[in-house]
Amino acid sequence: MGFEAVIIKQINIEHNLAQKWQFVLLAGLVNVVACFSLAVFAEVQPATREHEEISVTNSQTSPALTGSATAAVRKGTSPDNVPDDGHIANETNLESEYINSDQNPLSAIKSSNTVPRAESVDLSEPISVPEASAPDATDISPAPTSPAEIEIVEAKGQVAHEPPRSPLIILGAEVSPGTSTRLSWKPDQSFEGIAAPTPVLVVNGLRAGPTLCLTAAIHGDELNGIEIVRRVLYEADPKKLTGTLIGVPIVNLHGFHRTSRYLPDRRDLNRFFPGNATGSSASRIAHSFFNEVIGHCDALVDLHTGSFRRTNLPQVRADLTDAAIVELSQSFGATVVLHNAGMEGTLRRAAADARIPAITLEAGEPMRLQQTAVNHGVKGIETLLNKMGMYKRVSFWGDPEPVFYRSEWIRSDQGGILFSEVNLGERVREGELLGTVTDPITNVRAEIHSPFKGRILGRALDQVVMPGFAAFRIGIETSEEDMQEQMPEATDILEGEDARNIEAAKIIRNARSADALAKEEQIATPELSE
Repeated sequence: MGFEAVIIKQINIEHNLAQKWQFVLLAGLVNVVACFSLAVFAEVQPATREHEEISVTNSQTSPALTGSATAAVRKGTSPDNVPDDGHIANETNLESEYINSDQNPLSAIKSSNTVPRAESVDLSEPISVPEASAPDATDISPAPTSPAEIEIVEAKGQVAHEPPRSPLIILGAEVSPGTSTRLSWKPDQSFEGIAAPTPVLVVNGLRAGPTLCLTAAIHGDELNGIEIVRRVLYEADPKKLTGTLIGVPIVNLHGFHRTSRYLPDRRDLNRFFPGNATGSSASRIAHSFFNEVIGHCDALVDLHTGSFRRTNLPQVRADLTDAAIVELSQSFGATVVLHNAGMEGTLRRAAADARIPAITLEAGEPMRLQQTAVNHGVKGIETLLNKMGMYKRVSFWGDPEPVFYRSEWIRSDQGGILFSEVNLGERVREGELLGTVTDPITNVRAEIHSPFKGRILGRALDQVVMPGFAAFRIGIETSEEDMQEQMPEATDILEGEDARNIEAAKIIRNARSADALAKEEQIATPELSE
């Protein structure tokens, strides 16, 4: 029993020691918390006094609006959402310096704040995926609200010896001179009942000049034009640009998503321009795009490729009976030009009817990105910019290419497997073999010969074809003598100063001659690409 008593006494001693240590630790923790609370209270109390002083100052400045309410009205926000009274006091003092001045920049910004100012971005810099979707015009950052920022924005890009250029107002946004930005166009109506925002790239130069618009992928499966627009717009420096560049890489976003030429309702968007606000879905989309984007253009280049498994030699298609369009078509360097007024409903035809000089640049085939076609298109547009006085960049070309006033599709009379014997751009003689069509069952082979002397401007890819399939497009060579028989002398075509441009006068005369001949012979060349 004595041993057990010793053990019990030892346990009681250890238990008492544990309780004492717990009490010591608890007391220390309480002291730490108390010290921390005193430190926090000491910091908060001066801030509270400062807040009270700011509130008194604001109430003296404006008896009706005090403290956060004054800033809330100025910023257009609720008093409950004002983030920091310190910023309010700074803004109040900053604005009071101009309160009796007619040059109050804050007042100027407020008066023009109905149109948001587009944020200037470097188009060549990649953006993250969340930003990649085209922003709404209403989402663009507003104009700065401090005098320092205003001074920077207004002075940015202006040349000292030139008067300031007015900003461009487009798609509900203001694009300042010397800046580039991404905007978005939303059609008023779509087949799915959902407005899909389409990116619109704008490069607004420092100096006043023409506005050139580039459009691509009106047919959603034509990819070369998308890359051409990207390269031209992303490489353009707004500080060196005279005028404005507007680029729409993908007009038919619905078709692009579905890798289809058409809109979701199987309509061809390029047959509905200038559109109708109360017409079909395609007509409404065309009307919206034509009025909201194309209406800002002084000139238009619409980019296309071949269609339905056909490919085209890089070529400019233009109505060469119009003097302004002739000048535009002759500014692409060594590029083949084909006279074609354009079908009713095409974008370039509608633009020309609205007195906006417009051409189509065809290059390559659908569903593929082809470096050769893209490089030619970029070089041609850069040459055009140089000729228009918008951008100084000299491009070196080879021998000049001819102008064709007539062309014709050569069709297969037999169904079977088509194999081509000629390449794009190749010159052919009358009667020359163009290709063969072989029946895979009977092994009967038919040959396709050229009925004209000319050049291969387009052709079908090797494939299975049906009788009547359009296989080769030939630009028909015509002599100057043949054209002169149809129309008067070149100097009679143009009047005034334009009469000095004999080459342009000849082109217009020849184009009118070709139109007269086609009407007389009732020749109609179908468009299988544009």
